[in-house]
Amino acid sequence: MPLVAGIDSSTQSCKIVVCDAGDGSVVREARAPHPDGTEVHPRAWWAALEEASAGLLDGVAAVAVAGQQHGMVTVDGDGEVVREALLWNDTRSAGAAEDLIAELGGPRAWAEAVDNVPGVSLTVSKLRWFAENEPEAAARATGVMLPHDWLTWRLTGREGAPTTDRGDASGTGYWSASGGGYRTDLLVRAFGRELDTPRVAAPAETVGYTPGGAVVAPGTGDNMGAALGLGLRPGDAVVSLGTSGTVFAVSETPVRDASGTVCGFADATGRYLPLVCTLNAARVLTATTGLLGTDPAGLDALALAAEPGAGGLVMLPYLDGERTPALPSAAGSLHGMRRDNMTAAHLARAAVEGMLCGLADGLSALTDRGVPVRRVLLVGGAARSEAVRRVAATVLDAPVAVPEPAEYVALGAARQAAWALAGTDAPPEWNAGGIAEEVGASPAPQVRARYAEVRRAVHGV
Repeated sequence: MPLVAGIDSSTQSCKIVVCDAGDGSVVREARAPHPDGTEVHPRAWWAALEEASAGLLDGVAAVAVAGQQHGMVTVDGDGEVVREALLWNDTRSAGAAEDLIAELGGPRAWAEAVDNVPGVSLTVSKLRWFAENEPEAAARATGVMLPHDWLTWRLTGREGAPTTDRGDASGTGYWSASGGGYRTDLLVRAFGRELDTPRVAAPAETVGYTPGGAVVAPGTGDNMGAALGLGLRPGDAVVSLGTSGTVFAVSETPVRDASGTVCGFADATGRYLPLVCTLNAARVLTATTGLLGTDPAGLDALALAAEPGAGGLVMLPYLDGERTPALPSAAGSLHGMRRDNMTAAHLARAAVEGMLCGLADGLSALTDRGVPVRRVLLVGGAARSEAVRRVAATVLDAPVAVPEPAEYVALGAARQAAWALAGTDAPPEWNAGGIAEEVGASPAPQVRARYAEVRRAVHGV
């Protein structure tokens, strides 16, 4: 069988897997780091892709990119980047988001228009901030695209016009998953004038070829790539614990949430991917590990030594502000401190519980809006933690399964590449990663209740 490659261009790094197009087995893989920060020049992503792919893509017949969602890449008439890309986790556009919501008549008007309410992460809010705060640079911009769009275009040697897919386009705030088209009027409202936008390709369309002749598939957003890599079906929900925390599920029908809690995204196959995102996930554990002067195994042991509820200690883990709930200027905080619970074990437990309680709220938001959830797949770097797996079973409202560790975003991109190569109606039936562990549910509803009580008292949400 031919070989295909999937590229995961995430916030932190570029990861590439080369797979057998027939069964999805990984033949080889590599990675290279991205610079830290909330704004990055796209050439850094290309440099990382070149580093990771050196010698790796020989003999590959097709390739696709799954990239971090929402990032604003603006280009001039020659296709050159105008300014560093503003990433999803850049919070400077919070005021712009609030203004846009008010101007259109409130959250419901936005949900009805594009299935999403502008938040600090969405591209539409970043465009408003750019136009208002850097007018000279904004005046040079003639087009806007997303990180995966730009990388896909570079893979084709910038031949032809840029393309995107419905999954990533649905996270811009000016493309509607349910309506299936751009809302140019909303882009103009944000930026003050029209910009060129990528053509939205069909899920398995060939959008070009690499200089070496490999098929280039449309690519997609990272969450859509993960859903494709995991082989999600209706009834499956994912709690992904990476830099950000996400909760998403495949749905046959679109979701419109006027509260803005659930994003009404599309997936990479023609269905929908309602999603809730938090800014703070694995980084909460990393920061707590450093504070306690231990390592991940030590944090695990400490957290498991404390009882559910951490002796009344509650962490609101908004270390970098927060997207859901919308608290971009918030800071993390500890509550309920007493002499008897001010121990390393209770603090470790509170960090794990705080991270997961926010995501449990996201899972409830999906089910409250009619999305069926029969089980939760726990993935991402933090899912390797035994404490995280055990605490998840106490706070999530569904059975928890932990797939074998794998680069599911990159695997999803590779599966899309195989789909484009095959030209079939449906993606190839690959063997998604096996289940490493099924964690029996042991609900402790008092943990979430106490977390919600503290959040309301401090932030009123």
